Amino acid sequence: MKFQSLFGSLKSVVIGMIHVKALPGTPLCCLNMLQIVKEACREAEVYLEAGIDGLIIENMHDVPYSFNVGPEVCACMTAVCSAVRHVCPTLPLGVQILSSANQQALAVALASGLDFIRAEGFVFSHVADEGLLNACAGDLLRYRKQIGADGVQIFTDIKKKHSSHALTADVTIKETARAAEFFLSDGVIITGAATGDQADPCELTDVFQSVKIPVLIGSGVTYDNVDNFLDASGMIIGSHFKLGGHWTNAIDPDRVKRFMAKIHHLRQPQS
Repeated sequence: MKFQSLFGSLKSVVIGMIHVKALPGTPLCCLNMLQIVKEACREAEVYLEAGIDGLIIENMHDVPYSFNVGPEVCACMTAVCSAVRHVCPTLPLGVQILSSANQQALAVALASGLDFIRAEGFVFSHVADEGLLNACAGDLLRYRKQIGADGVQIFTDIKKKHSSHALTADVTIKETARAAEFFLSDGVIITGAATGDQADPCELTDVFQSVKIPVLIGSGVTYDNVDNFLDASGMIIGSHFKLGGHWTNAIDPDRVKRFMAKIHHLRQPQS
């Protein structure tokens, strides 16, 4: 399995989030690129020291998000991702570019030597808070082939957070997961309703039993509820690793270390 080529036989892989500071041209930008890169690398080093299994680099601070992602975002994210790759030469690394800039993320991953991307809007249309988002699987996988990025895996959100799914109310999350698998997703991601909100453990069970590809949890995992998500192939964690548990804050090294210590314990065979 391609997922195992990245993470081996690890159970419940923990993927930390590096929320890149607001990039040039976005409303909240207040740092230059040297400062932005330095902060991303500092966060990577904190995660490494805590024994994280992998990382995703995301332009989370570029609010409000737009479907019109300019070339400056791709250039800046390539600079950030390349620097983090230098800090973490062997750690599995991924990238997500908001909003729904999936082809751009593939290009950045290829240029930076990253291993995977997180993609929005892979199958079925939905109404995101940025507007109407249409499915992209056909174009995205053709683009991956065209640029020679077959080695970059694509993990895809289904029934994603910050969105209305009234358009597909008659399509269950199990059916959505099966559609993503049929359209060659490398893994599906389940989330809660918003950043930091817990996903539904029942949805994890349903999806896990419905597809043969990896199933990841994309929001709301904490030290206290992680036991509910151990069947997941991986857990993407951002908010819980920040001071006070809020995504806008700095990383709390003690939170990361405490969580990873619990995961290492839970991975041990229970007598």
